[in-house]
Amino acid sequence: MNDKKVSRQRRARSTRIKIREQGAVRLCVNRTPRHMYAQIISADSGSVLAQASTLDASMRDGSTGNIDAAKKVGALVAERAKAAGITRVAFDRSGFKYHGRVQALADAAREAGLEF
Repeated sequence: MNDKKVSRQRRARSTRIKIREQGAVRLCVNRTPRHMYAQIISADSGSVLAQASTLDASMRDGSTGNIDAAKKVGALVAERAKAAGITRVAFDRSGFKYHGRVQALADAAREAGLEF
């Protein structure tokens, strides 16, 4: 493995430890060059309560690896979380820097009603 990936995984691990101590439901984000993924994960069982990604049928109508797609994913995951009765989450950026697509997804989720 390269140093960049190891560093990201270390940052992700330390963040998840802190979130686990809080006992909060987490909004976990994953970013690849082509797609964005977001999941709401339960604090108790670790099961996925809501999810959205650029792979969803409603998202496939354009570019999937840009900031606009990330905003759509953020809004969609927030909408599905509210439908599941979740309003408060902890933001787990999976060790990715908080800028660009990760920041766009977080901002869109906040605007759609999620608190973190």
